[in-house]
Amino acid sequence: MPSGRRLDLLAPTPFDWTDEDLATGLARTFRWGGHSIWPGAPLSVAQHSLAVLALRLRAKQAPGRAEALRELLHDAEEGLTNFDCISPLKPFLGPGFLALQDRLSAVVAQRYALPPWDAVQRKLHKKLDVAMAAAEAVHVAGWSRAEVRATLGIRAPVMEEDPLVAEHGGTPWQPWPPEQAAARFLAALRRLQEPLAARPAATTTPS
Repeated sequence: MPSGRRLDLLAPTPFDWTDEDLATGLARTFRWGGHSIWPGAPLSVAQHSLAVLALRLRAKQAPGRAEALRELLHDAEEGLTNFDCISPLKPFLGPGFLALQDRLSAVVAQRYALPPWDAVQRKLHKKLDVAMAAAEAVHVAGWSRAEVRATLGIRAPVMEEDPLVAEHGGTPWQPWPPEQAAARFLAALRRLQEPLAARPAATTTPS
């Protein structure tokens, strides 16, 4: 890791990376196989994660901080391996790859004290994640709306508004440079952890 820590993919622990390592890894891991119609850097998983979080914060029932943190970290294991596997390739990687993902997801959940998904919340997350995929396919990867439905099999409507512009400005749907994506992801991660970190340590009253 950039910090000097080492991650054992066969036996990972929650102490194998820093928040900065994770932010850097997600900012240097690209969606859509690294393909983009934009000049410069492709779309990072860090930027995608922030966009899904922005959509979740707009939902009718706002998430608590723990749920928002879980949303931000929904692809965190990809930042630890620097690999966002495109969907058509996943069936060929077999159960070993799925087990690796599960191990990493488990230690991420342990490190950040993420609550488990329930059926309702997972369904909402999937809806937002797919909606972002539909928008990215058109606005970033260059698919047509017809191809999104016919070839990618995504039925979600393609949103026009970039959910990140309200907070960060810039050109809608333009991928951020990795350094900027890492800094913005890290800021959101720290902001969502602040209430937990700020809690006073428990004290024992003498008997």
